Amino acid sequence: MALIPYFLVGGIFGAVLYEAEAISWFRIQEMFRFEAFQMYGIIGSAVLVAAASLAIIRWMRLRDATGAAVGLPPKTLGRGVRYIVGGAMFGVGWALTGACPGPMAALVGAGLPVMIVAVVSALVGTWTYGYLRPRLPH
Repeated sequence: MALIPYFLVGGIFGAVLYEAEAISWFRIQEMFRFEAFQMYGIIGSAVLVAAASLAIIRWMRLRDATGAAVGLPPKTLGRGVRYIVGGAMFGVGWALTGACPGPMAALVGAGLPVMIVAVVSALVGTWTYGYLRPRLPH
């Protein structure tokens, strides 16, 4: 029962992605070919909403259920190799599947069962990273 609100919000998020055509492979190709602004507008809107949300969280000094402050810890860039490698892996996965993680679930819900392979692959990749993380240079 505690997960029902998350399923509802996830369902609404998927419906918004579907209606905005953010899950369309053709829209993604238009973006990468610089033929349309739609996907850049969606991504830019998401960045603005996230930035505003984090500013409000910081301003209100919100805390989680354990009493710890909610927010993002400061990042150290270092040489940036891990960001370049991680971004390249994300980009290759996006190019191969035609979707990033959020739209993958929406595509399954929209009736494209082949995307189940992509969702399972993303979960296996996430699990593998979690397993190998203690052994990786950070």
